[in-house]
Amino acid sequence: MQRPRAGSFHQDAESDSDFSVSMLLKFCEEDRSYWEECYNKVSKTAEEYKREIEDLKAKNSFLRLWIQTDHNGLDGPGFSDVVLFAAKDGPNGGLSKPVPAHKAVLASRSPVFKAMLEHEMEESRSNNIKINEVSYDALRAFVNYLYSAEAFLDERMAYDLLVLAEKYQVQHLKDYCEKFLVSKLNWENSIINYAFAHRHNAKHLLEAALSIILVNKDKLKNHRDYSELVKSDPCLLVEIYEACLAKQEKHCSTGSC
Repeated sequence: MQRPRAGSFHQDAESDSDFSVSMLLKFCEEDRSYWEECYNKVSKTAEEYKREIEDLKAKNSFLRLWIQTDHNGLDGPGFSDVVLFAAKDGPNGGLSKPVPAHKAVLASRSPVFKAMLEHEMEESRSNNIKINEVSYDALRAFVNYLYSAEAFLDERMAYDLLVLAEKYQVQHLKDYCEKFLVSKLNWENSIINYAFAHRHNAKHLLEAALSIILVNKDKLKNHRDYSELVKSDPCLLVEIYEACLAKQEKHCSTGSC
């Protein structure tokens, strides 16, 4: 057997080292190319989103109606041809300050307003629409949403606007309020939200609140709103227990009992 030449192992090691460095550089180059490609795609997407946002802002600005201030210092859509009032929210339980609007906008956003204004009803003849059991602030926010599809919500305003959206069949606003209220759900407010959603046919809020209640079913009787629900709506409580039972039966059917 031929004896290896002196230094051959050293040379082989150097050769292997050169190969490893070469491969590492190749991998790094490929990796760098990959991340550069990802960065370019993300940058392009960010620019596209930025342009879309600017386009939407421009369209929203274009669609906004001219706002005028009347002799009472109240702002409202210019050349309005109908006025809304929040009944029982004004002085001594009377009408609130007027909220001006346009029949064409109300009718195009709400089938209820459309039917009201198309037929010979008092509102159509007098150009005055009284909205019962709503605050002036909520009514004004409601009308503003019909024009701009924008609303600044807290939980109280979201409840009020969802009620108006349900009453006047403004589904876009109803969905908007439901998403906000779902984002604020927790164990403490789950029962009151479940009851509210049941009254106003808010399906997404109802399901989200019920899921929280079912997860915490062992603590249900100790909930601060439990006794009030027993008094005010025992049938609703039966529905909750039926949902608990159905969940338990499903759990057992999978052999997990």
